[in-house]
Amino acid sequence: MSERNIRVEPIDRQAVEDQEVEIVERKGIGHPDSICDGVAESVAGALAREYLDRVGEVLHFNTDETQLVAGEAAPAFGGGEVVDPIYLLIVGRATKHYEGQTIPTETIALRAAREYLEKTIPQLEYGEDIVVDVKLGEGSGDLQDVFGEDEVRVPMANDTSFGVGHAPLTETERIVSEAESRLNGEFAAENPYLGPDVKIMGKREGDTIDVTVAAAMVDEFIADLDAYADAVESVRAFVAEVAGDHTDREVNVHVNTADDYEEGSIYLTVTGTSAEQGDDGSVGRGNRANGLITPNRSMSMEATSGKNPVNHIGKIYNLLSTQIAEEVVAEVDGIRDLRVRLLSQIGRPIDQPHVADVHVVTADGVALEDVEDEINAIVDTELANVTEITRKVIDGELTTF
Repeated sequence: MSERNIRVEPIDRQAVEDQEVEIVERKGIGHPDSICDGVAESVAGALAREYLDRVGEVLHFNTDETQLVAGEAAPAFGGGEVVDPIYLLIVGRATKHYEGQTIPTETIALRAAREYLEKTIPQLEYGEDIVVDVKLGEGSGDLQDVFGEDEVRVPMANDTSFGVGHAPLTETERIVSEAESRLNGEFAAENPYLGPDVKIMGKREGDTIDVTVAAAMVDEFIADLDAYADAVESVRAFVAEVAGDHTDREVNVHVNTADDYEEGSIYLTVTGTSAEQGDDGSVGRGNRANGLITPNRSMSMEATSGKNPVNHIGKIYNLLSTQIAEEVVAEVDGIRDLRVRLLSQIGRPIDQPHVADVHVVTADGVALEDVEDEINAIVDTELANVTEITRKVIDGELTTF
């Protein structure tokens, strides 16, 4: 045990890669929950940068209660219409008055939300297909002098809470993560019929991986049912190719399995998101801080997006534990599976967790004692530099969902 109360011990399970059944999910950037996460985090970043610009400090705020109420749409081959718009409510607290200055927090929030949505879901007409409202209660200026332009000191934890991270990703986790990012990247750039609402579920049973994809198709670019079927097959083939880059196991890819062509029931949308038709969303109900939902692993239920990056443990410790896990696996040989759990105590410096608990599965022939000192040193260094997480979040270098 070190001065920072770092503990390293064997993990209480098999490595996930060795377990008989593994389940992994990712909700893509256009999923209603991810829309809330993305908007909340964009607003949070904009507020933090604005506070730094105006007063030289990050003041108190949080936007992690943002909610989405689904609209109603009438999709049609060649292009339909949104009948009732999606309603997005940015909810939280923000410091609006500080040392004689009035800071237009709600204007800042609306601007950040518009820029994020226009970039992420281009088919969604801001102000028509989606209406964005903002209700930010008055926050206090109690975070001043904690994180500023000239000096950074370690803040006290805002809560008694914990964060969890793990590494390395399994084959199934890598397939699910990369399939969504590449579908919403290179594939969508060449195939505009694919909307950003792509949800991927991976199941590995023994050495067989099944990947189930729910892909919202944009009606403007789909002429008829045959074109839709071709689009579905293109998505399936692309995901299969991505999977082949990460595994030699048998992989089966299924796309839009609820479709019924005979009944004309297909996943066709006007805007590329299910939020247009009855699918609501909330911050924190989707991907964890590493971008995945992983029931085979320990997870924190805290919402990472929208929290203040200065001292909100639900954000900092989830991001930091993930970074620690990845760093340890990258630097220390012989680790097959690693879990990091960081627990804070309210009012305690965030570089001094109540406990930093590291659980390890080593490779055959590698004893825990052989790597324990290396692990301790990395965890200690990462905790000492915890304020770098704040800097990276504000600069947009880290993703939270």
